[in-house]
Amino acid sequence: MNKDFNHDRGKPRTASGPPRTINVHKFAESRASELESLHSIVKERLSNDFKSQRSKRRRTTGHDNRLAKSRDRKKQKAGEDNVTTPDHLENDKKKLPRHVRRKLELTKNSLDGFSTSGDGTKRLRTHLWHAKRFTMTKLWGFYLPLGVQGSGRGSRALLKKLKGGVLVHDASYCSAVQLKGPEDLLLSILETVLVPSPCSHCEDARSDILSGAINGSAELHHAGAVFSQTIAPVTYMWQPQQCRNADTKVDHSNICGEQQKIDGCSSLRRLWVWIHAAAFKEGYNALQNACERQVDVAGTRVSCISLENHLGKLEVMGSRASQLLQKMLHPSTCSSVNSSLVKYASYIENDDQIPSSAIFSLSVHDPRFLDKDITNASEAKVQDTLSYKKDERGGNGTPKRDMKLLPCSFLEPEGSHGLSECIDLWDTKKDIDPPIEENILCMEKHRQRMELFRIGDMSTCRQQPSSARRFSRFCPILLLRSDSQKTSIIRWSIILPLSWIKVFWMAIVTNGAQPIGLREQHWISCELGLPCFPREFPDCSAYACFMALEEAAYDKKSELRSPHTRTWKVPVPSPWDSLRLALEGLNGAAHSRVQHEQLLPNDMIRNIAMNNPYLRSCKSETESSCSAPFEGFVARTCNVLAQFLDEIKASHLLLFPKVLHSKKCIGKFMKDEKILNEDADGVIYQINQDQKLCLVRVLLHAYREGSFEEGAVVCAPHIDDVMLWTTRSEISKGELQVPESFARSCFSQQATGKWEFQVPEEPAAKESCRLPIGFITTGFVRGSKKPVAVALCEAVCLARLREEQWKAVDVRKRRKEIYVLVRNLRSTAYRLALASIVLEQWEDDLECM
Repeated sequence: MNKDFNHDRGKPRTASGPPRTINVHKFAESRASELESLHSIVKERLSNDFKSQRSKRRRTTGHDNRLAKSRDRKKQKAGEDNVTTPDHLENDKKKLPRHVRRKLELTKNSLDGFSTSGDGTKRLRTHLWHAKRFTMTKLWGFYLPLGVQGSGRGSRALLKKLKGGVLVHDASYCSAVQLKGPEDLLLSILETVLVPSPCSHCEDARSDILSGAINGSAELHHAGAVFSQTIAPVTYMWQPQQCRNADTKVDHSNICGEQQKIDGCSSLRRLWVWIHAAAFKEGYNALQNACERQVDVAGTRVSCISLENHLGKLEVMGSRASQLLQKMLHPSTCSSVNSSLVKYASYIENDDQIPSSAIFSLSVHDPRFLDKDITNASEAKVQDTLSYKKDERGGNGTPKRDMKLLPCSFLEPEGSHGLSECIDLWDTKKDIDPPIEENILCMEKHRQRMELFRIGDMSTCRQQPSSARRFSRFCPILLLRSDSQKTSIIRWSIILPLSWIKVFWMAIVTNGAQPIGLREQHWISCELGLPCFPREFPDCSAYACFMALEEAAYDKKSELRSPHTRTWKVPVPSPWDSLRLALEGLNGAAHSRVQHEQLLPNDMIRNIAMNNPYLRSCKSETESSCSAPFEGFVARTCNVLAQFLDEIKASHLLLFPKVLHSKKCIGKFMKDEKILNEDADGVIYQINQDQKLCLVRVLLHAYREGSFEEGAVVCAPHIDDVMLWTTRSEISKGELQVPESFARSCFSQQATGKWEFQVPEEPAAKESCRLPIGFITTGFVRGSKKPVAVALCEAVCLARLREEQWKAVDVRKRRKEIYVLVRNLRSTAYRLALASIVLEQWEDDLECM
């Protein structure tokens, strides 16, 4: 008992551990007899033949050093030639191999910018991770992940993961443009380029957007023209008021004592406009032009700066996306952090209470330093979220939601701790420190393992990193929530500095999220009923460029096939101008145009065309310089559609945009028997020939059977066709079909490369021909429980079809949906479908992926 305890302290003696170093020679001498006995046993088993068996030998040149010697001779010879030549004195050292240089470049983590290839194509910060697992494509100036390697399938498993897990997508190719200036001037600029503008929202939504509590969605247009060409859908957000006041106090309170200067600086606001990479240059130029025009009028300068190489974005979506972020994001307790931390903590338990399009400005810990034992962050209380203290325990003995950090305080220079913790992401003037490099973390973990196993010399000091670069364990982020009433899936966007993209990407993936590419993102957008840019925006220039690449890829792929297996060529970019035939056919424009020109003189027609912004002849200089795929526009807000109907004097049409505080409801008019008795036929026929096409987005569901592909044509059915499908239980194969000769030649490509619809002349084809009113932009997704296709159709044609179908049936049998016919471009059969107009269900159609 006396030997086991120390009577001075009353504690048991600690057993002495193994020696920290071992001398191999002394160890072998002390165990010589044991080693000799083992050697004798092995010798007997191998019959004293220690050579490797011939059957197990592998052909390799690793033992032969002649190849290495020959390479050294070539390098020496090349070096001698460079030395003797005066022109190559700077190239004494031969360049490293390309794969080595590329690996070194990709492993770097610069503060801003992307690594580029030889032709200037940018690589994402996650390029190395994606290139090993995904099929990469060169698009919009980037190397982007197209999809998982394979035949392009896997949509069923992806949709299952969306509804039961988490998906993540690196959207760093989208960039932001910062506008800084007086608030009134910024609002006037946005009013000229955004539809809808922030001022057009209701009072509550407008105040939330201007205060920075939520973000807004709109369409970016060219300034200087009434209803000019669309550039791209954008998301904009204002700097919160509290951060702006804090920045103003820091910058000017100690420098300027004049109250007037402080008041003048306090009115400055910052605004970020996020634009897709396909239209970033065009959108940035449009914003610059709008700022320059406003400067000339108001006399105040508004800065327009591109943040293309500074910020990145990660898209996290799925039914369990909020739980993953709660587990991974641990806000820091900095006094300068605004009220977003309190809001985030108040919503962390009740995820359903988070408002749509909410913005949280947080400063979070490096996710690599989190304790792996924390598996369910939702169990923590709100007060525990705001008290991140190390080694602190509650009164009942249960540990709080602590952070188990590596002891890496030696990695940060003196005075840097706490400084980067208080930096906000809006502080673009301040350099945000990058995360600690992986090699330093690996070195520290290795040192901890050596201490755990008592190996090595503990007296050696820790290796200090280079003091030329500062690191941080805190990252400022912006957390955006997107869950509108249109979808039941929660989507989050994490905006953070580019230098932190790798860290958060690996943390999200290791926590169970499945990465996706552009192909999978398109499937998800169709499943959620959201438009996908630029695939579903034919009124933008980015659509024409994107479809030109798609057509070139399709032609290249078809050329590789043999002539007897090659199918007939179909238009890859849909011929939108052919919809004008249906507009004239349904409205009887061929006959009414002659009467209209006889009733109105030429001068009056010219004046009407100049005063109507929806006519093709009214184009600005900026719009004419941009190449649009067709002469028309897509109505994505109810106000735009209502304004279009008022301008062409067609408000009586059976289109019911869901305008806010409007009494016009489709359910009310469906049961009204007098709505079709009013004589308004003469008004619609006086539409000018140069009227622009107005397209609306519709959702198509197959009536009985059929699978709709991308690019399929949507046709206007006769009332007999609808009755044939709705009254009969079975349809014979010969009915509602076109001849194969017409299916091959209905769209012909001209010498200019433009596709046109050919009206058939044969009696059989002419009888079965149905005029096109739209095209499908996104087909059915395999594996979806409720398959839906997305199409863009002409609004006036849909209204005339609805009127014809309502007249043919009883009031009780009327439907909100419109019956249309769909035919795949390589098929001869028509399929009946039900078309639902999106703007009749929602007030706008601006949210996209």
